[in-house]
Amino acid sequence: MRKPGSIRVQFYLLVPLIFAGFTALAAQLTYLLMRSGTLEGGRMWPLLATAGLLVVTAFLCGLFILWLVFRPVETFLRETRPLVPAAAVPPPARFRHPSDFEAITPIAHTLNWVTAALGNMEAQAAFPDIVAPSPAMRSVLGLVLKIAPTDSTVLILGESGTGKELIARNIHSHSRRADKPFVAINCAGIPEGLLESELFGHEKGSFTGAYARKIGKLEAADGGTVFLDEIADMPMVTQAKILRALQEREIERVGGTQPVPVDIRVLAATNKDLSRMVKEGAFREDLFFRINVFSFRLPALRERSEDIPLLATHLLKLIKPGVSLSPRALAALTACQWPGNVRELKNAIEAAAALASDIIEPEHLNAGMRVSFELNPPEVPAAGAFQNIDDRINAMEKGMILEALMRTGGVQVRAAALLGIKERSLWHRIAKHHIDVSTIRPERPEPKPPLQEVKP
Repeated sequence: MRKPGSIRVQFYLLVPLIFAGFTALAAQLTYLLMRSGTLEGGRMWPLLATAGLLVVTAFLCGLFILWLVFRPVETFLRETRPLVPAAAVPPPARFRHPSDFEAITPIAHTLNWVTAALGNMEAQAAFPDIVAPSPAMRSVLGLVLKIAPTDSTVLILGESGTGKELIARNIHSHSRRADKPFVAINCAGIPEGLLESELFGHEKGSFTGAYARKIGKLEAADGGTVFLDEIADMPMVTQAKILRALQEREIERVGGTQPVPVDIRVLAATNKDLSRMVKEGAFREDLFFRINVFSFRLPALRERSEDIPLLATHLLKLIKPGVSLSPRALAALTACQWPGNVRELKNAIEAAAALASDIIEPEHLNAGMRVSFELNPPEVPAAGAFQNIDDRINAMEKGMILEALMRTGGVQVRAAALLGIKERSLWHRIAKHHIDVSTIRPERPEPKPPLQEVKP
């Protein structure tokens, strides 16, 4: 631990300082020799000997520094090279920018891969219930870790089925309120006439059927977190009362006369465009500004297709342990667009697991997927059936590459031979589709402990 007041010098500043010191020393010695008249007397050997000594000293110092730095790096690269998937290294003539070469050299590729692996391990340790190795989701989880310890109101945006409530629960579990209640309220699932009573509670006799006092969900979450799911569907009258509760930190039960203080943190989520709704007058502008303190968007599943193989395997273990997905089934799942996102993927896997016995094949997925997918070239439909031909071709190409990698256990040389293309071409296509080969390789079994001899 660094002591207070100590000065921390970065290592990359130390090397230039050392060589700058040798240069300054050489200049000073030259000046002293000139003043002493050594050069005027024709005696050059003291100057040459001093310069030679400085050159040798600087060379040995630089050699020692390089050995000190690069020896552990070389050892690290040598030990991790077998675990790192091959990188696509095109010829230097194809580089469009000098930084492109640095990004794909073997050393940079290895270090980037290790950095990504450590990021995945950190995300997996902090969020064990979230399968998200893709960079898009890792950035979201990084924001969650930063914003969770605060009491700021958070607005979570994203399509239906992207896991907004799961992210909200993780924000609560990583906050200072983790030991307090987490209350989720579906604003679209409660009838408008009952929503106010559900949120704020009511007093006995406040309306017909109110036979006893009822504590509302906001009051029940005192000290904890309230998650307002689908807040865009909240009626305008209730929006005004929610706004007052957020500003004043107090509520009034239906039929009550005394305000009740509440200490809550509010997380809100919606799959609609609140900015557009504010312009159209369908959502209160002041409430929008109040809940939009910190906001982020969850990417759709089609925007992070590299997560699908691991996510599908994880969901299958939860639904039906002992059943596995075939390479063709994983390729089919990866190629699908999934408009319903993770919820639709889970339904498809659940339906396929009910039909399959040991291994899920593409034909089992047709019961839960909106459209069937075959890796073989399909028949050409009518011209109007194409929504985007480039996306469809890319999805088919990615599915075929995934199938080949699955069959070969992630060995790219064998996968390229199976696809009938060169290995360099396969590397380019893997980089193009952002395929993480390390997630396809089979897990290495843990070594069994040696048997101990039992002495009689």
